[in-house]
Amino acid sequence: MILLVLFLAGPIGYCAYIAFTDLQLTGQASSSFVGLENFRKAFGDEDFRNAVWLTLVFTVLSSIIGQNTLGFALASLMRRASKPVRTVTGGIVVTAWVLPEVVAGFLLYAFFRKEGTLNAILDWLHLPGQNWLFTLPILAVSFANMWRGTAFSMLVYSAALNEIPKEITESAEVDGAGGWRRMWHITLPMIRRSIGTNLMLNTLQTLSVFGLIWVMTRGGPGNRSQTLPLFMYEQAFQKHAIGYGTAVALLLLLVGSLFSLVYMRLLRSEV
Repeated sequence: MILLVLFLAGPIGYCAYIAFTDLQLTGQASSSFVGLENFRKAFGDEDFRNAVWLTLVFTVLSSIIGQNTLGFALASLMRRASKPVRTVTGGIVVTAWVLPEVVAGFLLYAFFRKEGTLNAILDWLHLPGQNWLFTLPILAVSFANMWRGTAFSMLVYSAALNEIPKEITESAEVDGAGGWRRMWHITLPMIRRSIGTNLMLNTLQTLSVFGLIWVMTRGGPGNRSQTLPLFMYEQAFQKHAIGYGTAVALLLLLVGSLFSLVYMRLLRSEV
């Protein structure tokens, strides 16, 4: 309890206090209490609403749909693959996960930039290329986060699938159930708790992604890939409005808490 108070509750409480002040990073001798002014400013700020929307798009595409679906597909395929294939595929996917976020950002920047690898492949296939980081920045960073984080989902689902008794799937197969029916009526119901846990952890991690997007686009062009962590950083450390930036951080914490409550509710219903 002491450790939780010192390193979790204490900092969150102090941030909650700062969010109700007009604290500035520079040019201010003291701060004053402003009540809900920072929160009213946020909800009236078009850039903040744009950041909320892009955060939801980024989270749904790269985590809830991307990492979750691709991780389950890889785990299912690797379960049926030979040992050399499992070893090589697992090593490649996990390598992307263990790379530092900044390194992964530079790799994906080199892949999506106008003179990058993706356009070179498209040119070899005689297909038109484009400046992906300019035309589709939020999709580019969503793909980058999906590429980097899929390994975690794959490991979770691999462990969950290995816990399913083979006798159950073999009995269903003998009874004439096809692959899709076995997956829908046997596999997915038996790993529902793993799915819920994986979704919760992936969502919370994705909501806080900063370095990957910062390296690839810095929230640009304009603010077309500026999620809430980047918006918060801009307000607090570039525009020096610590109070306002901290209020945005608390709103981001609230978004994460809402996602967690939904997932925990789903998990509790399965007990």
